Amino acid sequence: MGDKPFGISPDVIKYVAEEIQSVALLRVQVAVVVGGGNIFRGIAASTYGMDRVSADHMGMLATVINSLALQDALEKIGLQTRVQTAISMHELAEPFIVRRAIRHLEKERVVIFAAGTGNPYFTTDTAAVLRAQEIHAEILLKATKVDGVYDSDPMKNENAKFIKSINYMQVLEKSLKAMDSTAISMAMDNHLPLVVFNLKGKGNLKKIVCGDKIGTWISG
Repeated sequence: MGDKPFGISPDVIKYVAEEIQSVALLRVQVAVVVGGGNIFRGIAASTYGMDRVSADHMGMLATVINSLALQDALEKIGLQTRVQTAISMHELAEPFIVRRAIRHLEKERVVIFAAGTGNPYFTTDTAAVLRAQEIHAEILLKATKVDGVYDSDPMKNENAKFIKSINYMQVLEKSLKAMDSTAISMAMDNHLPLVVFNLKGKGNLKKIVCGDKIGTWISG
């Protein structure tokens, strides 16, 4: 949403598309899981009385809107894409089918996974780890607006200490806000390395893929 209070910023979506393009041009297979908090955040809506299941389903639909916007931006700069959703909506996107997703990746298409896991009470973080496992991803990169994981919220505490690398269990024990605990536990059980990095740093995505130690690395 950029500097807007909600919605989609054309400049930001174009920037994100170009960052993804920089990796795709290296012939690296790229799959993307998109959130929907810029439009509707289910867990926030549930705090003021909305049924959590209904709120989460609305949040999933918000991720589809973002996915279609990202698809449009990617295709405008020459990349082939496919959007797959966990909730069936055949007029807009393919249903999520893991073998089809892998085939798209093998054909150098950017695959965008929308609608989370298709289930309420699961976050985008958990959906990302789940999809990463299903497509046998080598690594999961979580793009955020801060440089990585800190020992406390850097937006609230100016003395928060940056953590360069940490293991899964330490993240869980210290209740660090890198990803939600379900996502971290699933990544730990399946030995999926994670990197939390600042997407606002132009070129950071490509640098990580090329081996630079950008952001916070979480592993076993």
